[in-house]
Amino acid sequence: MKRAFLYGLGISVALTGVAAWILISPLFIDEVVDEQFPGVPTPEALAEMSNEKKAAMADEVLDAARGMPDKAMEDARGEIMAPGDSAVAPVVLSAGAFRDADKVHKGSGNAGLYRLADGNRVLRLENLNVTNGPDLHVYLVRHPGPASSSDVTKDNYIDLGALKGNIGNQNYALAAGTDLTGFASVVIWCKAFGVLFSTAPLVAASS
Repeated sequence: MKRAFLYGLGISVALTGVAAWILISPLFIDEVVDEQFPGVPTPEALAEMSNEKKAAMADEVLDAARGMPDKAMEDARGEIMAPGDSAVAPVVLSAGAFRDADKVHKGSGNAGLYRLADGNRVLRLENLNVTNGPDLHVYLVRHPGPASSSDVTKDNYIDLGALKGNIGNQNYALAAGTDLTGFASVVIWCKAFGVLFSTAPLVAASS
């Protein structure tokens, strides 16, 4: 009886340890991603373009990127959209910078909502660096600047999916027909514990 009890206790402790590691380990392990802007020509395609065409395309991207954060503008100028034979720049709809949620949950980098050449829309995170954690997701939230977890309620956000990495550049496609009216910030959110990790209030781009 005593042996069975100790055996059961050992299994329980082991399972608890595994569960604790799954939940806690992300706090100590960074996940780095570096996705290109959607629709960027391959290096081979760029190599075949004339310098004049590259310059013209880059200028169009720069013109369309007015109003976005400086780093995002610089990256967008280099990441040229080139569908077919015509160059159509992505259009920034709104953009903002990430900020810390509190002394433990910190975040920096830029977020931007874009309309692509094909009409699709995408959320682009640039130079993201946020505290890692379990079950992190990317939310579009109606609240203009959530400062605490209570500001993110079940009826005021769209879940764009699991965070691909707590560090780096990444893209999140928006479903066709999504109404963006009233959505005013991007949030990094821990679904497992309902905790706010970082917020980027969005400002509409000047037309």
